[in-house]
Amino acid sequence: MGKATREAYGATLVKVGATHPDIVVLDADLSKSTKTNEFQKAYPDRFFDVGIAEQNLISVGAGLAAAGKKPFVSSFAMFATGRAFEQVRNAVCYPKLNVKICATHAGITVGEDGATHQSLEDIACMRVLPNMTVVVPADAKETEAVITWAADYVGPAYVRLGRAGVDDTTPDGYVFTPGKSLQLRDGKDATIIACGALVGSAIEAAEILAKEGIDVRVINMASIKPIDKVAIAQAAKDTGAIVTAEEHNVIGGLGAAVAEVVTETTPVPMERIGTQDTFGESGTPKELLAKYGLSAEAIGQAVKKVIARK
Repeated sequence: MGKATREAYGATLVKVGATHPDIVVLDADLSKSTKTNEFQKAYPDRFFDVGIAEQNLISVGAGLAAAGKKPFVSSFAMFATGRAFEQVRNAVCYPKLNVKICATHAGITVGEDGATHQSLEDIACMRVLPNMTVVVPADAKETEAVITWAADYVGPAYVRLGRAGVDDTTPDGYVFTPGKSLQLRDGKDATIIACGALVGSAIEAAEILAKEGIDVRVINMASIKPIDKVAIAQAAKDTGAIVTAEEHNVIGGLGAAVAEVVTETTPVPMERIGTQDTFGESGTPKELLAKYGLSAEAIGQAVKKVIARK
């Protein structure tokens, strides 16, 4: 098990801060948890804690962007996207301001904090907004690549980060490009398209299935918006069956985005692994992934089911 993506976020902020003096970082009284306190230690004059006021957090970030700064604003995903949705929409996306919303503690792997803090709707909320780029890094190495890209990108972006440690899946030399996916394993019988914490589980599922003679392609779809339509259509054509995997509601997330492409280009049987229109509960990440059907075993069963429908 590797580092949590939030930890890689904090470390990478310090790195890009050294080469980008116009970067400023804002937090909402959660800097120890979001790991922006690392930036605060390195560049105290470029860090601002607005307190428990997420709507103000986004608005201040928008103001700083309008003044020529590059703000990275952070809070828990539940609050950065839920409580401050109007400000994200009207103060950041509508004027297309250069604000990077890097929200941690997303998904059900928040664990013991329970349903109120387990944001399972944030991808849907953010990808529906015009001008917004939506990215879900799979591991620490990909997070570093995404934040490095974000430091140079001009425009609104939402980066979804997690609390718990995740498997390392990204190869050395990886460079993030919005709208491009990363194929981690080839296969002919079906394709698993995953993002975030479930990329590691997707690889594990493919390895289990390989022992049963089932050959599965695995794609890391970190860029949810823009999405890699070419890779999705090609996977549908080559393998004839697709399973998506995410720790997010199946409504409006990665699975919905992939389904939109599949139905418009190359219709094939699909299964969507994710929370089934329900809230979470308190428990360890491992327990919750198992209970809500987000484990490698559940992904594997979905692959068998979708292959049977080909």
